[in-house]
Amino acid sequence: MKEKEIIVSGQAVLGIELGSTRIKAMLIGPDYRPLASGSHTWENQLVNGLWTYSEEAIWTGLQDAYQDLKTNVQKQYGCALNRLAAIGISAMMHGYMAFKGEKLLYPFLTWRNTNTGEAAKRLSELFRFNIPLRWSISHLYQCILNKEEHVQQIDFLTTLAGYVHWRLTGEKVLGVGDASGMIPVDPATQTYNADMVQAFDNLIANNHYPWHLLDILPQALMAGQEAGCLTEAGARLLDPSGDLQVGVPFCPPEGDAGTGMVATNSIEPRTANLSAGTSSFSMVVLEQPLSRPYEAIDIVTTPDAKEVAMVHCNNCTSDINDWVKLMGENLQLFGLTPDTGELYTRLFNVALAGEPDAGGLLPYNYISGEPIMGLAEGLPLMVRPSESRFTLPNLMRAQLYSAIAVLRIGNEILLDKEHVHIDRITGHGGYFTTPKVGQSMVAAALNTPIYTMQTAGEGGAWGIGLLAAYTLKSNEMTLPQFLNEQVFTNTQGSLVAPTAEAVEGFNRWLEQYRIYFKKLYSL
Repeated sequence: MKEKEIIVSGQAVLGIELGSTRIKAMLIGPDYRPLASGSHTWENQLVNGLWTYSEEAIWTGLQDAYQDLKTNVQKQYGCALNRLAAIGISAMMHGYMAFKGEKLLYPFLTWRNTNTGEAAKRLSELFRFNIPLRWSISHLYQCILNKEEHVQQIDFLTTLAGYVHWRLTGEKVLGVGDASGMIPVDPATQTYNADMVQAFDNLIANNHYPWHLLDILPQALMAGQEAGCLTEAGARLLDPSGDLQVGVPFCPPEGDAGTGMVATNSIEPRTANLSAGTSSFSMVVLEQPLSRPYEAIDIVTTPDAKEVAMVHCNNCTSDINDWVKLMGENLQLFGLTPDTGELYTRLFNVALAGEPDAGGLLPYNYISGEPIMGLAEGLPLMVRPSESRFTLPNLMRAQLYSAIAVLRIGNEILLDKEHVHIDRITGHGGYFTTPKVGQSMVAAALNTPIYTMQTAGEGGAWGIGLLAAYTLKSNEMTLPQFLNEQVFTNTQGSLVAPTAEAVEGFNRWLEQYRIYFKKLYSL
């Protein structure tokens, strides 16, 4: 009855995250624990060489995930979902959504696109700051270099989270963490870097566009600031049935990196989190700025504007998913239809029986381009050197190694060159769903203990739900205080430390991975 009363009285908070393969809606209670969830599976499309999702797919998916949540609330608690205390929207970071009025001028470009090499290089030199291929400013400038006609008409540029939030509330705002993936943010001013904004305006002045950069960017907001309320039109977009009441307050929309930091309580200096799903990224909150820019390290911010060193890899578990699907199809030949979750669990666990160097098997999981490795296009390969041992345990261990190999390569800069100190690395995302397995692999790769919480599988929908809940209490405490003193007081989790044998095995495997990469991808 307690949970039912929370829902009926409108005390529950809704967090929604639009991830790369799933849209998830999660309801959390006043104790910050999940009450119910709903989801929708979707997939990006490669259209004319660019990765995108259609506007129809965005709204169909969002409505389906919310309807699934409503259905599950009815099943679990026997009540309708009509009232909410707060809402938060999160989505995959970066990308490009350009509008005139409510008209999308150009197909939504996701973080997965790597066609912005020329723009990113020029901007990195201009700003003396690493500008990644996937950032919004890279996409905008590449469109300018390509002389795309729509640029002249832009009156609003945002991310996916910013877009959904705008349509639900009417507010053109963005959480500072997500904003820092559009153009660099100055932690001192907690908004876009003024010198870089001016430099960009000067760079494109000869094009005589009817806008300056700040005219078209969303306003950057800190965690805890109110970011608008659910409008009548927004309520009908999210819940076409008309059940949802209007006026619900929203927190600033954030990217999946920011919600991952919140969901793992990794927003203070010397803490770090590692998210592993369709893509992977590590986020290390810095004590001080890095000594110089690095192409493999992105500097973004926490939702409360602390500097973060981010290593982002475009590819992580997609190739594993394809292999698991193939193995499931093999079982179907024998009339067996395995439960998908059990299939993943069994195959992940069998990886623990693999040799420390995965028998020398070398999967390259590049479904899409991989900037850290200098690859502009995807080209996955499965390499079996003649001396390798091709067994199921070795294959699965190699697949799990491959998913985090580029992440390790990027983090070598932070750990070996910059000597960044990390007190704790917390893992979350689908890679860590099977207990101990993903932790063991990452611990070996980074030679560092990896902690996961019981909430490791909850992900960004829970994280943005927490940010929405914090908006209701931000006048009373800081975000770190809220997380430490109210959310994570009794969190259960597990710590897996690396063994010397596993570390040595991974290093031996990675050495061969690098050697064959040079041979294969330089052809």
